[in-house]
Amino acid sequence: MRRLVASLVLLLALAACAAEPVWAPDDAVARARYAFPGPASITLITVVNNRSGSGGHSALLINGAQRVVFDPAGTWVSSLAPERNDVHFGMSPAVLDNYLDYHTRITWHTVEQTVVVPQEVAAQAILLVERNGAVRKAMCADTVSAILTRLPGFEHLPKTWFPVKLMQGFAALPGVKTRIYYDTDPDLNTTKLDAPVKAQKAL
Repeated sequence: MRRLVASLVLLLALAACAAEPVWAPDDAVARARYAFPGPASITLITVVNNRSGSGGHSALLINGAQRVVFDPAGTWVSSLAPERNDVHFGMSPAVLDNYLDYHTRITWHTVEQTVVVPQEVAAQAILLVERNGAVRKAMCADTVSAILTRLPGFEHLPKTWFPVKLMQGFAALPGVKTRIYYDTDPDLNTTKLDAPVKAQKAL
């Protein structure tokens, strides 16, 4: 009996930790598909607390045959960017601006770090995030760093649970270009979901 109770408790705990899967239909993904005209690239997106300097979130923007954002355990949604298990398709400039605007607030700034990569590396990155599955809460940096370290040129990045540590490691990569976004939006930023896009303040 004790074994049965223990097994049930374990199953309930695992269920509580499991991420909820999301799977947009094929036609929605096909309609949203967007290919950015720039070179193939991988961008680490990090959301950083303005008061403490600690990291709040890590995500990947991948530009290959199409441009997608891998937003592990993220809360952003857009009808223009259908989702399949934390991978959002259709990341046009306007949709990306909405994503950045949603995360950039009076107490948080957002850091973009971009590295140009061969097309085959971008294709491998998209394949890895599509196969990864939905990510549990608080595991964004752990998942992003695990994926990055499987890619050629990124093997020596730290495998870490901490977004800022990953950001610091990414900053040391050759050729990295950085943009930092600030905003004065309130912390309760849910009105940005599917809202008209405004220009971001970038340094």
